[in-house]
Amino acid sequence: MYSMTTLTPRRTAILTFIRDRIAQQGQPPSLAEISEAFGFASRSVARKHVVALTEAGFIEVNPHQARGIRLLNQPRRPELLDIPVLGRVAAGAPMGVDAEVHSRLWLDPSMFSRTPDYLLRVQGDSMIDDGILDGDLVGVRRSAEVQNGQIVVARLEGEVTIKRFERAGNSVRLLPRNPAYSPIVVTADQDLAIEGVFCGLVRQG
Repeated sequence: MYSMTTLTPRRTAILTFIRDRIAQQGQPPSLAEISEAFGFASRSVARKHVVALTEAGFIEVNPHQARGIRLLNQPRRPELLDIPVLGRVAAGAPMGVDAEVHSRLWLDPSMFSRTPDYLLRVQGDSMIDDGILDGDLVGVRRSAEVQNGQIVVARLEGEVTIKRFERAGNSVRLLPRNPAYSPIVVTADQDLAIEGVFCGLVRQG
């Protein structure tokens, strides 16, 4: 097996960049991101370096995936979390969620207040004052128990949304964190289920 000393400084830097991106974001960079990070004129230059790293035995590449780079002989640290990405959640009006596993990410548990069971991609801007932006991946811990003021993923009449939970007596409201949106008042005849509580997010570059 090759050692790091057999690589050129540029290819060593690219390999380090790939490792860091996987550690920070749970997925490898694309060729376009490698090109941008190193100032290459085109993705073909990045591809040549990736091919060289592949031939040297440091990585393997799935040509059918945009982010198909995988580290070889680099066992994933056991302390990293393997978390499925299940679909989308509305930060706005409720929307359906596809429970199919779309992908998986390896993430540092220190990114979350509690260990999430899954990630959902946010669509909408109703939670921006809580720092939850459109496109973010939110970590969700399955729980039917919820306290006032917690950010929750709720299923209302079969549609899924992320909001702050508020209960006053028998009244429940799902509160946005953007003044452009009105609270969702849950009526007694509506079917409400708390899917889980928010425990952190991943913002991918």
